[in-house]
Amino acid sequence: MIVLGIETSCDETGVALYNTTPWEEGKPAFQGILGQGLHSQIAMHKDYGGVVPELASRDHIRRVLPLLEQSLAQSGLKLADIDAVAFTQGPGLAGALLVGSAFAKSLAQGLNLPSIGVHHLEGHLLSPLLGQTAPQFPFIALLVSGGHTQLMRVSGIGQYELLGETLDDAAGEAFDKTAKLLGLDYPGGAAISKLAEKGQPGIFDLPKPMLHSGDLDFSFSGLKTAVLNQVKKFAEKKIVDSSEVAQFQADLARSFVDSIVTVLVSKAEKALKQTGCKQLVLAGGVGANLQLRNALNDQAKKNDFEVYYPPLELCTDNGVMIAFAGALRMLAKNNGSTTSGAFDIKPRWDLQSNNLV
Repeated sequence: MIVLGIETSCDETGVALYNTTPWEEGKPAFQGILGQGLHSQIAMHKDYGGVVPELASRDHIRRVLPLLEQSLAQSGLKLADIDAVAFTQGPGLAGALLVGSAFAKSLAQGLNLPSIGVHHLEGHLLSPLLGQTAPQFPFIALLVSGGHTQLMRVSGIGQYELLGETLDDAAGEAFDKTAKLLGLDYPGGAAISKLAEKGQPGIFDLPKPMLHSGDLDFSFSGLKTAVLNQVKKFAEKKIVDSSEVAQFQADLARSFVDSIVTVLVSKAEKALKQTGCKQLVLAGGVGANLQLRNALNDQAKKNDFEVYYPPLELCTDNGVMIAFAGALRMLAKNNGSTTSGAFDIKPRWDLQSNNLV
């Protein structure tokens, strides 16, 4: 079965074709990727310091058809070879989701194919299954992105249990806001991580929010405020030496990253202990963060658990994860497949509400 996946939840337009045959035959899942195309809107939103929803929606309209043509050309397939169409139904920006839904549902109707709405986070948490080595169910998933920070127990396809989540800012959002405070370009995640590599550890005693809360929830707004206070204190000194300013920024970035990594790793380990699972999956855009990956790898060696990551190119939003998640839902005979003509979207959508019975 060949599934077309379409992702338009925010500021990336992703299209991909996935063949379920390797998965069904017990072969590595990544072998099923036939073709893909991805366009990032970062350059367009950069001047605004964040995503502008209307601009994002308009750009998805421009990109989705050329990306489909690109994916078909890579795979050597034609539209007639597709068996189903999967699309991101939510959560995300309403206008952006509507573009993908309208395109996917119209195409599916025109080709007389089933269509399936995929939860964006399900795409992320299943994407590590597309790695060279893949986890086995059950596992703990640490989803870390610009809009979400969650710990999930994943018992199988469509079997997800929320263990903990952020009470305010997501980790990725905290990265972006801190980058802005330090005068770095949007998006801030990669810029902060790169700057932190030049910083000295322990220079600033930043908080590690909810590290000892006793639960698996997160909070990062206080950390962002602590960074703001340090920036204000430094500004009061009116230091103009560029090298001193650069070192201050690097040291503060290092302390900020270390605080977030410490909390994420600690909570993930706690989730493993509470559930008895021995496998951890890191997914979402912040899953590409090297400091976080290195810290998890170190703790995995010390505490005898395994950690898995999606391929780096699949950490960001992409069509492959939507095609893959949609394909697995189809194989699981998901009775929630959306086959009506309505362009139904779910900008706010609880992942557990989409569990298979």
